[in-house]
Amino acid sequence: MLTFTVHEPPNPPADRIERADKLVFVKDGFSWMAALFAPLWMLVHRLWWALLGYVLAVAALHLLAQLGGLSESSTGLMTFALNLLVGFEADTLRRWALDRKGWHMLGSVSGRTADECERRFFDGWLPSQPILRRPSDDGGASPRKRWPLIGSLMGARA
Repeated sequence: MLTFTVHEPPNPPADRIERADKLVFVKDGFSWMAALFAPLWMLVHRLWWALLGYVLAVAALHLLAQLGGLSESSTGLMTFALNLLVGFEADTLRRWALDRKGWHMLGSVSGRTADECERRFFDGWLPSQPILRRPSDDGGASPRKRWPLIGSLMGARA
């Protein structure tokens, strides 16, 4: 069973469809990509503060190893432990970064697949959101009303 938290930007659009497009789903649980490729994963997700902390921690470990305080095997083991910690806390790091940017959490949803989670969330969320624009309303009913010159060329009367 997968669990996702759903986050909305600080100034969401008024229309519910545009609002739905801006939502971010953050998966709960261990992230293999974050554990195996921690610095690259942080770069991809723009987690600058977490990346800075990671680089400083690894640099401190290597500095201790060079000064003779740690053996190479213990330095490697501690770096591996740090990567495992990043893998376990990847979702927390992403939520923390979104929270710092002013995003707020709308809720959480569980399901068997990511698609099922999204469907479940939108099934409950969309009906409670106001409709501000009808799908057929594209800013004007026809090109004749939007562009008078084209309308006159098409034989419409203003």
